[in-house]
Amino acid sequence: MEIEFTPPPPTGRRFRQRAQVHLADAGPDGRLRVDGLVRFLQDVATDDWTDTRVRDGTTWVVRRTALRLVEGEHWPMLNTVVILDTWCSGSGAAWAERRTDLLIDDTVVAHAAALWVPLDSQGRPRRISSAFHQVYAEAAQGRKVSGRIRSPGMPNDAVITPWALRKADLDIVDHVNNAVAWAAIVEAASGPVASAVLLHHAPLVAGDQVELHATDSEMWLTVAGEVRVSARFRTCR
Repeated sequence: MEIEFTPPPPTGRRFRQRAQVHLADAGPDGRLRVDGLVRFLQDVATDDWTDTRVRDGTTWVVRRTALRLVEGEHWPMLNTVVILDTWCSGSGAAWAERRTDLLIDDTVVAHAAALWVPLDSQGRPRRISSAFHQVYAEAAQGRKVSGRIRSPGMPNDAVITPWALRKADLDIVDHVNNAVAWAAIVEAASGPVASAVLLHHAPLVAGDQVELHATDSEMWLTVAGEVRVSARFRTCR
């Protein structure tokens, strides 16, 4: 699956926020881990939505996230201050795509594109509201994006290990948080991750007995043989 990282829109809503790489975000080498970056992405998305002051009862969950480092640029380390620049880059009937750039000193060092799905107060998927379009339509520029999540497949030679869930992994919708799933990529990868696409096929919930299946470029989180999360990734050269 090829993910398009669209450029910033010439007009329309954009939201910027400062963040700093702290101890929980960095690995032993001091580099910002991808799960730490994904927490930044979640925070800026949430804060942007809150800043719109739209109160339509929507809770947003992620179905797909793609990351790509800009080659040749300096990667954030412990205590680095970064800027997250985010905007809506398209939508469908019941989902929307959010683009975010990570910057250091006005230089883009990573691109992200995430597919978000709105849930109603009962946790059921809902259509994109008119209030959403009033806020984000100009930036999205009428771009339509697909909400399709491809069916996963696993090779027979993947290495399998248990993946324990903790109470601290659960979020407000009682699912394992997206950033926790990205920690499985950190576990599977042989080095720092240069690009990755992670897909949520079904939620992971408390009590699930999860297994991590991994190769040198892909990983899957399964429950009783069913793939709940899958990802492909490339490590830095």
